[in-house]
Amino acid sequence: MSETSLKTVIVTGNSRGLGLAISRRVAADPSYRLIGLSRSLTPEYQDLIDANPDRVEHISFDAGDLEAIPALVKSITETYGPIWGLVNNAAMGMDGVLATLHASDISKALRVNLESPIVLSKYVSRGMLSARQGRVINITSIIASTGFHALSVYAATKAGLEGFTRSLSREVGKRGVTVNAVAPGYMETAMTEGIDRHNLAMIRRRAPLGLPSPDEAAAAVLYLLGPDAGHTSGHVITVDGGSTA
Repeated sequence: MSETSLKTVIVTGNSRGLGLAISRRVAADPSYRLIGLSRSLTPEYQDLIDANPDRVEHISFDAGDLEAIPALVKSITETYGPIWGLVNNAAMGMDGVLATLHASDISKALRVNLESPIVLSKYVSRGMLSARQGRVINITSIIASTGFHALSVYAATKAGLEGFTRSLSREVGKRGVTVNAVAPGYMETAMTEGIDRHNLAMIRRRAPLGLPSPDEAAAAVLYLLGPDAGHTSGHVITVDGGSTA
């Protein structure tokens, strides 16, 4: 496939975990050009660049720097052409009882987890509307609907992102742009290995299929990016091993 016919996909928070799994899935499809946005370049993502030097790029990006987003999107568009897909994956956790959280930490979580995806979507969707095609995919969490102890701020940001997903899908749908979300549950990662074994056993019991892997959640993202999801919009796809059934 020629370089000019590649579909450019932006993935934020691409350096590790689910973001890295999504990046690997995107890079494996020869029809996509991958632009990873994260604060640092990890060895794992560098491996993707080395294996696909003509189709995989990395740009240093601080999701909390909202003022830098307009120039960033302009630069990517001028360099690579129209943006086909935006995967808003970058997020920060906010584990703590609300009464004891510092106000600055709450503001930072809201900025990184909710404001940044909204502002990125604003500027990226302008080109999509002109091209009358595109995909916006927001990574949320089952915590948005189930709640969880000491995750009230995190849950609020993810619930806000799901409401944003549904409303934006109505704004841009008439011009061929789809907007969806993927809501993973607890996944088998290094993070779950650090959970107290009794709590982890309880979490696993709630998932009749077992906890999913990041690659399985990433597969849902690839479906939403692809042609088979051309008439799927305003939805939240849950990947949680059946724990919220």
